[in-house]
Amino acid sequence: MKPLVLTLLAAILGMALNGYLIAYSHLFVAPPVGADLTTEEGLLAAMPLMEPKHYAMPFLAHALGTLLSAFLVSWWVRPATLQRSMLLGFVFLAGGLYMVRILPSPMWFNILDLGLAYLPMAYLGYHAGRRV
Repeated sequence: MKPLVLTLLAAILGMALNGYLIAYSHLFVAPPVGADLTTEEGLLAAMPLMEPKHYAMPFLAHALGTLLSAFLVSWWVRPATLQRSMLLGFVFLAGGLYMVRILPSPMWFNILDLGLAYLPMAYLGYHAGRRV
């Protein structure tokens, strides 16, 4: 397959993992009592009720989605290039920046998420994918 197709497939699989982890995060960490996280309005209303434990799954979803996409592209496309993996990291970072703009999350989470879940994970995914 062509590198562009493989890169897009890696991005789609990383986004799918991200979405899956977000959609099923309630199985790992129960939402605040009475919160309905299935709608945008319910999520916005629940944000002030969230504790630090409620931010663990979104962080993991963002980090693991980015890590998977960078890993896959480094594994599938030869020669593996850091630029390709970091491009995917920047794509996921753009999505993270968008979410920071639309969801009122605490500043500590925004800094942690934007600082550690995207570009560092893309870098780690690149090195892990090269070793396979």
